Order: sequence, then C-alpha cells, then structure tokens
Amino acid sequence: MKVLIAMDSMKGSLSSLEAGASVADGVRRAFPDASCIVRPLADGGEGTVEALVEGLSGQMRSLEVTGPKGAKVVAKYGVVGETAIMEMAQASGITLLERSELDPRVTTTYGVGEMIRNALASGCRRFIIGIGGSATNDAGAGMLQALGYKLLDSSGDELPFGGATLSKIASIDSSCAIKELSDAVFKIACDVTNPLCGDNGASAVYGPQKGASEEVVKELDASLLHFANVAGGDYNAPGAGAAGGLGFAFLRFLGGELKRGVELVLEETSFDSYVSQVDVVVTGEGRLDAQTAMGKAPCGVAERAKRYSKKVIAFAGSVTREANILNSKGIDAFFPILRSVVTLDEALDKLNAAENLAATTEQVFRCLKLMER
Repeated sequence: MKVLIAMDSMKGSLSSLEAGASVADGVRRAFPDASCIVRPLADGGEGTVEALVEGLSGQMRSLEVTGPKGAKVVAKYGVVGETAIMEMAQASGITLLERSELDPRVTTTYGVGEMIRNALASGCRRFIIGIGGSATNDAGAGMLQALGYKLLDSSGDELPFGGATLSKIASIDSSCAIKELSDAVFKIACDVTNPLCGDNGASAVYGPQKGASEEVVKELDASLLHFANVAGGDYNAPGAGAAGGLGFAFLRFLGGELKRGVELVLEETSFDSYVSQVDVVVTGEGRLDAQTAMGKAPCGVAERAKRYSKKVIAFAGSVTREANILNSKGIDAFFPILRSVVTLDEALDKLNAAENLAATTEQVFRCLKLMER
C-alpha cells in the first residue's frame, strides 16, 4: 500500500505536516508495511508560509516593516533556497488594525515592498506571495514606492500613502526601481478574479469590509481608475482587484503570475511527481463544508489526484451536511475524526486531535484492507 498524504492545517490544532504525520501513523496501524509520503499543503492564505517552509526545509525570517497605517510591525516570511515565501497580510493585513482604525483611503502596502526589498537584498529571486486578507486599497502603490518607483503629482512631488491620493498621480518614474527586480519572478497566490475597478472591482466589493462608506467606495474606485490610466496595463484583468488592487501592481509592474493558491502550492511541492506513484491519496482540513468545494486545498488535491485516477479520502475535525457536494468534486469519501462529545478546547488539543486523526484513519484503512481480501 502506497499512500500520498497532503493535509491542510487544522487551525488552532495541528499544522499541515503534523496532521499528515498523524494520518501516516493511522495508515501504518492498519498496514504496517505501508509506504506513506507526507507533503505540505495550504491554499495560499494564512498558514501557507509555515507549511511550505516546514515541508521544504526552509527558514523563517523576520523584520520590522511599515504597517498598514504607518506604525511599525514585525513581519515574517520564509526562504527556501532562492525562493521567498510571503503573505502580504504580515505587513498590510486587516488583522493588524482594530476595526475603528480601518480606513482604506490611507492604508498602504509599503510594508509589502519592504519585505520584498529585504528578500532581494539577501539573494532571493523567486517569490511566492499570498495576497489575501489586506487592509489596503492602494493598488499596490505603497509596495511600488518601497521598491523605488516614484509616484509623482503634477508638481513632481511624491504622493503620500493611501488609495485616495492616487487621484492626484500624474506620472510614474521607474528609473530608481531596485535593479534586482529585473531578475525576479513573482508567483502570486490569488483566488479571486475581480477586476481593479467597477461594480465588481476592489473598492466596490472589498472596500466596505475595510471601513469604506458608499461615498468612499466611489472616491476610491475613481482614484484606482485614474491610477490605472496613468500606469497603463489591463485594469480589467482577472485578479487585478485582489488585495485592494495589489494584484494589478504585480501584473503591471513586476510581471507577476496570478494563480489559485492551492495550485501554486501543489506545483511548488511537486505534488504530481508523487501522486502518480501511489494507490490512495489522503487530504483534509479542520472543517469540510460547502466552502471547501469553492477551490480550497482539499478540493485542489482531489482535482489533481483524479487526473491520475487515484482514490481520494478526506478527514476533518468537523463535517457539515453541505459537504456531500465534495463527493462530486473528486473526494470519494470523507470522515469526521471526533469520536465522542467533547468541548471545543478538548477537540483542538494537539494530542487529542493527533490521536483522533490517527485512530479514524486506522479504521478507514482497515476497511480498505478488508476489500483487498
């Protein structure tokens, strides 16, 4: 029995590789001679850096950067060889601010640029960057400024931070941009397809959750449209509106490639080279529900596995009724791991979760063993 295990993290409990190790333990209880391959898994959002750094034997780095409203924050990113793995939310995330502090007119992605600049200076030339969870709506202008681009008004003065000031931009000077950028490759984990502007754009769809009123949404949308007209590029490109327009900056100025987060992670972890060799694929996450079917990590694994006609089993801390849709998305069978009524704290306890996952896996694979007889 050869088993490929790619578990997403069970947030608040087990990391991706910890969950994978528990599944492998359960498989071997049923099949002592089983060959288990455990690979890291994430969907480009929270936890992606840790999963890839741990799974690919990288290192974590931290530095002080400019936060979304100018105050300094400590941001972390991972390095695997010449590849830097980042989450923009570390520098410009919505969770870095209290709700009363949210104001997309002034928040900036400058700190994201500082993270990239730091990685470039240390020799990194490949970048994997997740761009979910932003507090910003500046079309990546702050990031560009940190990377040496000059965003100038009609008087030749540098624009201050924030999406609202983009209405005053007159020109963009790239002559002072960091020279190492020309050798850099950017792969962006982006699961949204919104354009930069318009009714489905960054400001209209995501502005309200970042503190924008109806009037502010209109102001920001007009500012982003003006910025795009000055910058050139396709502001209707799918994903250009991601992270308050950060997707646009990556596409237009840094040659970035926007991809589904899980697809990017599976490519970086060479998933296909392993799946072709195995009999069964195991995946899962903390909760399987209808949202899982909307492109989250377990469905991404199942989609890839089915290209090779592999059986796919999934485990989760909890499962909703709506999860039945997953059977039509490539997951042949799924199972909750809780075996008794417990409190949430007990369910999330690392040792309890690991044993529950291993024990449930064991019983499922014992069923597979019966079928082999």
